[in-house]
Amino acid sequence: MKFTYTEKKDTRSGFGAGLAELADKNPNVVALCADLIGSLKMEKFIEKAPERFYQTGIAEANMMGLAAGLSITGKIPFTGTFANFSTSRVYDQIRQSIAYSGKNVKICASHAGLTLGEDGATHQVLEDIGMMKMLPGMTVINPCDYNQTKAATLAIADFEGPVYLRFGRPVVPVFIPEDMPFEIGKGILLQEGTDVTIVATGHLVWESLVAADELEKEGISCEVINIHTIKPLDEEIILKSVEKTGKIVTAEEHNYLGGLGESIAGMLARKRPTRQEFVAVNDTFGESATPAELMKKYKIDSTAVKEAVKRILDK
Repeated sequence: MKFTYTEKKDTRSGFGAGLAELADKNPNVVALCADLIGSLKMEKFIEKAPERFYQTGIAEANMMGLAAGLSITGKIPFTGTFANFSTSRVYDQIRQSIAYSGKNVKICASHAGLTLGEDGATHQVLEDIGMMKMLPGMTVINPCDYNQTKAATLAIADFEGPVYLRFGRPVVPVFIPEDMPFEIGKGILLQEGTDVTIVATGHLVWESLVAADELEKEGISCEVINIHTIKPLDEEIILKSVEKTGKIVTAEEHNYLGGLGESIAGMLARKRPTRQEFVAVNDTFGESATPAELMKKYKIDSTAVKEAVKRILDK
């Protein structure tokens, strides 16, 4: 495999590292948190710039309003709470106070998807990408490992406009080179192949690379693309790949309704109809278990990616 790893880290720590670096790099960056400082790894930012940190308490809607107001003064607010509380609980405030007027607010959402694990269905948001990508002008980013999450955090500080940055709780392989450039809206071709295109986002990028490596031993050549920016979607890299392979598998830790797979399906329907298989949660809520157990049960692990590839090749 071209990409290997020597350690595992949680992507939320990548966010914390990036935010701490921004405390030194950009005096306009301010951070807000809804009583989850440790979970969002915001301690180092607070140590470096306590005067630029706002603890709002368990009042997420108020936090979004404060962030919108701070952005009017020229500040760059980074809000921090769980993905569930960053979206469904405050959707009205985001729509009306941030998205509608294009406020320069960075909505940073941890503990996304099934891999939140033991906290169960009430916290395992699987519809957040769909909710946020439907908001006009909202950029949606879902990085795949610690290094890419840190890079994304730094990149969105220089990007003008509202951003939804999604990351997770569990430790996952760190495989993206620390110096790999992060360009908002541009996918990354991780591995070339000829038989099928695998487009993945978030934690499913590593699972897709594992699947592709195992499939290669069976004589199946997979092209693997990392789509870290779900909106705006890098249509060019996907179209170029499916022009070659004629088949696509999309993989994500999200409900298949409203996620990356549907965005790609819609784009392909308009521009190049292509056979597609989805690796995603099938229109259901989660439950309490370990991340590995949940990924296996809900079929969003490397085995599920392999099965999807074989299904599309058999058609």
